[in-house]
Amino acid sequence: MSLLQVRGLQAFYGASQALFGVDLEIAEGELVALMGRNGMGKTTTVRAITRMLRTTRGEIRFDGKDLAPLPSFQAARLGIGLAPEGRRCFASLTVSENLMASARPGAWSLETATGLFPRLGERMSQRAATLSGGEQQMLAIARALMTNPRLLILDEATEGLAPVVRQEIWAAIARLKQGGQSILVIDKAFSELRAVADRCVILARGESVWTGTPAQLTRNIETEFLGV
Repeated sequence: MSLLQVRGLQAFYGASQALFGVDLEIAEGELVALMGRNGMGKTTTVRAITRMLRTTRGEIRFDGKDLAPLPSFQAARLGIGLAPEGRRCFASLTVSENLMASARPGAWSLETATGLFPRLGERMSQRAATLSGGEQQMLAIARALMTNPRLLILDEATEGLAPVVRQEIWAAIARLKQGGQSILVIDKAFSELRAVADRCVILARGESVWTGTPAQLTRNIETEFLGV
């Protein structure tokens, strides 16, 4: 059975419909890349899965449980961790306080989080607002891991970051996958996604238009649905 199963997902912002039929599945230990041009519905899909957007139709099930009636905090308690687009760290709190604010019992702790991102270990008493963009992204991912999630969602995992920092984050994502973490990742770095993803799902105009393995993602498909 899939850990996450999304079928026929529709979503609305007031009277405006944003999603028209998204189908998505993630198995235990699988890394799935959610891909598509800007404005095609990727972040809206994440908001619907995490129940931050409640005006939806269709099926969203996590470990067999219907997420549709749940508020976002209950979806998180079931084991969905999110590093959101834009990072959204608690600016006035220190790195340590950001991590402890989301901590739940499990394998992920301050020690293991800073083991994944050693830079954070060097800045535990530093306020999040004073970190670089790359360090804030590391903090957002580590904060999500501190909830000890069964599914980790990374929305725009490396957007706008320096190449050396992007490499660090992709290396960390590869380590998480090797450790058996289920991951849904959104990013525009197609070559890096190809290297780590088990499967790819492409959205266009608010619906799923292609699903397959990275090896099946041909140049024609990439040009049609992902090219500028």
